[in-house]
Amino acid sequence: MNQETILLVDDEVEIVELLDIYLSNEGYRLLKAFDGMEALECLAKEKVDLIILDVMMPRMDGIAACMKIREERNMPIIMLSAKNADMDKILGLSIGADDYVGKPFNPLELVARVKSQLRRYHKLNRDAPARTNEHELVFEDLLIDTLRHEVSVDNRKVKLTPREFSILELLARHQGQVLSMEQIYLKVWNEPFLDGGNTVMVHVRNIRDKIELDAKQPRYVQTVWGIGYKLDHPS
Repeated sequence: MNQETILLVDDEVEIVELLDIYLSNEGYRLLKAFDGMEALECLAKEKVDLIILDVMMPRMDGIAACMKIREERNMPIIMLSAKNADMDKILGLSIGADDYVGKPFNPLELVARVKSQLRRYHKLNRDAPARTNEHELVFEDLLIDTLRHEVSVDNRKVKLTPREFSILELLARHQGQVLSMEQIYLKVWNEPFLDGGNTVMVHVRNIRDKIELDAKQPRYVQTVWGIGYKLDHPS
């Protein structure tokens, strides 16, 4: 059985050392970083199964680090913060975190959340869509060919505009993660968000009209009310 690796990222050395003791006792392999830049450097060299990421840190804070990590990786991220306001939690979850724990916290509760997130992550990976080729993303009947910029549903070709394809590919590459309208707009349009929400909504509606059997009850592109959209394999 492979030992699972957890990256602890917090500028409070006492918290890192405390969690090191609790998580090591559970059999996990621990890596440590003390700001977001160190975390990214560590991820470039090491295989990590889960990240515990503090929000308030020097050089690069947890919010910026989380957004950067989510550009390429989908392992679970649990955010830690002394801020417990609902809006702070919503922000953390909307930019890609899987869980949010306020400080001070019970180390045993955090260990339980780590186990829960890893169980969920491994189950999703077992159930995840297969890739027939490196450039193909497959979600049951939905196939996205990122090399040819082609989409098909149940072997039926679907014609998407370049922007629609970019949105669908972005969601597919972040399977199961909720992306806000602002995140989608910044990535696809590459310009300030301003009033981009309506633009994203219209494009998502067009995508659904083309790939869903019933656009009012979508199987693939799902709305997470108040946050944004995600693409997942049908349950």
